[in-house]
Amino acid sequence: MTGTAEREVGRARPRKEDAHLITGQTNWTDNISVNGLLHFALLRSPMAHARIERVDVSPALERPGVIAAFSGADLAEGLGSMPCVWPVTEDIVMPDHPPLAVDEVRHAGDPVAVVVARDRYAAADALEAIEVDYEPLPPVLDLEAALEPDSPLVHADKGTNRCYTWPLKTGEDFGSVRQRAELTLKRRYHQQRLIPNAMEPRAVVVTPIAASGEYTLYSSTQIPHIVRLLMAMVTGIPENKIRVIAPDVGGGFGSKLQVYGEEAIALAIARHLGRPVKWTESRSEGYLATHHGRGMIQDVEIAANRDGKVLGLKVDLLADMGAYLMLITPGTPLLGAFMYPGIYKMDAYEFTCTGVFTTRTPTDAYRGAGRPEATFAIERTMDELAVELGMDPVELRRRNWIRHEEFPHTSVAGLTYDSGNYEAATAKALELFDYDKLRAEQADRNGRADTVRLGIGVSTYTEMCGLAPSRILKDLRYAAGGWEAASIRMLPTGKVEVVTGTSPHGQGHATCWSQIAADVLGVPFDDVEVVHGDTKAAPQGMDTYGSRSLVVGGMAVHHAALKVVDKARKVAAHLLEASEQDLDFANGVFSVKGSPEARKTIQEVAFETFSSHDLPDGMEPTINAEHLLDPDTFSFPHGTHLCAVEVDTETGQTHIRSYVAVDDVGRVINPVIVEGQVHGGLAQGIAQALYEEAVYDDEGNLVSGTMADYLVPSAADLPDFVTDRTETPATSNALGVKGVGETATIASTPAVVNAVLDALRPLGVTDIRMPCTPERVWKAIEEARS
Repeated sequence: MTGTAEREVGRARPRKEDAHLITGQTNWTDNISVNGLLHFALLRSPMAHARIERVDVSPALERPGVIAAFSGADLAEGLGSMPCVWPVTEDIVMPDHPPLAVDEVRHAGDPVAVVVARDRYAAADALEAIEVDYEPLPPVLDLEAALEPDSPLVHADKGTNRCYTWPLKTGEDFGSVRQRAELTLKRRYHQQRLIPNAMEPRAVVVTPIAASGEYTLYSSTQIPHIVRLLMAMVTGIPENKIRVIAPDVGGGFGSKLQVYGEEAIALAIARHLGRPVKWTESRSEGYLATHHGRGMIQDVEIAANRDGKVLGLKVDLLADMGAYLMLITPGTPLLGAFMYPGIYKMDAYEFTCTGVFTTRTPTDAYRGAGRPEATFAIERTMDELAVELGMDPVELRRRNWIRHEEFPHTSVAGLTYDSGNYEAATAKALELFDYDKLRAEQADRNGRADTVRLGIGVSTYTEMCGLAPSRILKDLRYAAGGWEAASIRMLPTGKVEVVTGTSPHGQGHATCWSQIAADVLGVPFDDVEVVHGDTKAAPQGMDTYGSRSLVVGGMAVHHAALKVVDKARKVAAHLLEASEQDLDFANGVFSVKGSPEARKTIQEVAFETFSSHDLPDGMEPTINAEHLLDPDTFSFPHGTHLCAVEVDTETGQTHIRSYVAVDDVGRVINPVIVEGQVHGGLAQGIAQALYEEAVYDDEGNLVSGTMADYLVPSAADLPDFVTDRTETPATSNALGVKGVGETATIASTPAVVNAVLDALRPLGVTDIRMPCTPERVWKAIEEARS
């Protein structure tokens, strides 16, 4: 049957992906088993910084079940340095990053040797037999001290711990604006390191085909196409001999937006032994070896007048690179560079980011990647300014934000926001939150010196997402483009295959892409199958990250479907003996204007094209189509988040009493999926505010190296969220869609921290470093009292 008149886009469809997930039919990388499979385990450095004097793997070869063992020197000849594709400045310092350390280890967890055995337990047990002599070197941990002339060096051959300094100055001169301002505020914020906790650990399987020199690499990755390209560069294996498959992937949050040494090592072992190999990380191993997120010091200065008008903003960052530059390590903090002004109008903006090497696990993208840090800084600072002025924080924001009639608007940072309505989102959030009533209750409780204080936090945000425009990426010195590919195959039976270059890992692409294609083609939703995550089946793509999938990949599907309709129109016109201009197309049916009984369904056209018995002269026998989309700009979702907390001043315990999130993500494809993305994002943003932190001791050891020490909140730790939306369609794409995957993470952290501080300011507390744990909150209260 043909499609019905009911549109798919906007329907709250259950996800196609869920059936096999909840019935145990998943195919995680660790589930993959092939004949002759070997397992490998990695010996990792227990020291943060040391020179490797000797590695002897021969004792491991005597252990039961062990097939082979290698040091870094053993594999060095066939492996190049791990890649960084974002050299953000011409003079950036880019040290070598061997997959297995050879001469020196530079963070706890740096791998130094590998054991290959018949099973994973034999491989792990044999690690203890490897003999390694280390000469300890001083760790480098403090970002400011690392830049001092007498600091120990992470990479001695580079002569500095400074990776780069990246400046941006736009608008008027900030110094001149500061001079005419009636007040300035300076604040320092610390973005603690965060450890990604995807539901599925990282894993890799490589199966070689000796006769042809081909390798199939299965990886729990967000970026199969990028992995294929860069593995060819690291290993020297021709790209056309590598196939990368991302099977079911259990979350990523940026941690699997990476090309890891374990993937290169797996290929090297498979090439050396001619046998398939597998590696799966343990949780504690992942805490050391999977890249971390955030990690920076933010110095912020804002200039304003007494009426609340913001005049300028100055931001200086020290960003912790960790020990090496991974895929986009240096560029990650710069993804927020253009977003520190947020939704506010001002005359001057100055930004500088200095990347610093330390002897810690490398950092890289983590949900939001630079944008949460930027939003935190500006939203915390707006609250600080409101306190200084004695002004309601919502009112201060109203006086400075871009009004809806001013769109499109070019911000002081140089980005053109295409659409938005901050007034509408805030008004809806205030109503749902019952803002005035909560403020009255807060005043009453403060007047009574209640031991449990009520605080209200505000965060009004926007973000740039849909990381895509290739020309902009070129200007930012990013090595790759940002396009995305989609192709649509109309099968002879009328079913549809959508082949996408995006690689989902929980986002619901199969569902949303089916809805988009079904609407354009007029076919039933269930007749659409989405193919993804395999570089042989979907050979073109730039993969999934930065909330780009819908606004780039989904729009590529939309345009490919339109091309299918255009091709089908030619065939239908020929079969109906009418001109193309005389055909209407609706709900999957071509009909002749004025003669609706003369009709052909798109499924009928697909079969006629397959048979090729009666096609227009010169037409190829296909209506299949592909589209590669490279957008002209980013998308800019926005919203208002409000948080009410109760803080027990005797214990320091913070309880989120209510949380309202009103987001504007443009036109919604599937409300169920949007809601899920918002809820997940809120959990991760709240986690940074209250719970999570990667903690190192003075020797550079990760002391929060397990889930017993690193507090990941559960559902029981989180409140019931009140969520809603306003809808301001994007003008930059035909569907009016915007990104949603990172919005709630970006908005929620400052909302929660602002609420905690709002509760405690009457007691003299002015700042608390994240996470706002009970201990830190209690200490801040006691220090203020004393």
